[in-house]
Amino acid sequence: MKDKRPFRIGNQTSFAAARPLEPFEFAAAQGFAAFEFFPDRGFAGRGGWDERELDAATRRYIRQAALAKDIALSVHAPLEFNPLCNGEDDRLYSSLEFAAEIGASVFNLHLDCSAGIERFAEVLRPTLLVSAEAGVELVLENTVFTGPDDFNQFFAALHDAPGCPVAHVGMCFDLGHANLCAATRNDYWRFMDQLSDEVPIRHLHLHENFGDRDSHLTLFTGPARTNSRGLEGFLKRLAGRRFSGCAIFEQWPQPPALLLEARDRLLRLIEASQDGRAQL
Repeated sequence: MKDKRPFRIGNQTSFAAARPLEPFEFAAAQGFAAFEFFPDRGFAGRGGWDERELDAATRRYIRQAALAKDIALSVHAPLEFNPLCNGEDDRLYSSLEFAAEIGASVFNLHLDCSAGIERFAEVLRPTLLVSAEAGVELVLENTVFTGPDDFNQFFAALHDAPGCPVAHVGMCFDLGHANLCAATRNDYWRFMDQLSDEVPIRHLHLHENFGDRDSHLTLFTGPARTNSRGLEGFLKRLAGRRFSGCAIFEQWPQPPALLLEARDRLLRLIEASQDGRAQL
């Protein structure tokens, strides 16, 4: 089943995959319309992969395969890169170079408010400028520690900053993280409803949990397995914001066919919402 508008659906690289490119090859073979590369070894440095391991030939292969299959690409910044620690870390340039070379249009980074909104907006400037120069849109993702008011304040700070390329920056709405946020626990609708109109949602990370931990359950294997009302309301809110970006499944389940089931069921919900029908 091919993805339909209003947005593209895809998956992501994973620590659990046997090879870094295995999830991408799966996406290309199964007709996914989006894919996200997450070059990261985790804070412990075990497992995963690093963008510097992929040579020029591999990068050309990714770019060409994505073009041939009409797959929109994005790159998730390595977790070890945090502008608060070093705004011009080598991994910033390395991962953005990788994004540009494979033809990715989106670069995803976690919003970190631990030192305050104003401080993060200040240290983010090199990332903003470098990503803009590379022609890659920057999206800031909500973590389990960031709430809607943090994003409202952050984007207000960006609008007030002179010379800031505001049109180049958006939000990555992570559904699972919104469900765990202390201010909106088990209510990601409320998270979205509290976001200001000045916060443009440009990218999605889709996974589920039961409000207990960041379990990254495949869509429709958590609460939506038996009741899709939450996702129906989510889709309605996205439509109200005229969302037209990419939705990324952040897991590599066994069997991977669970991703196909999630995509196809989500597409049916989208179709039902467009037709004005109720729950399937």
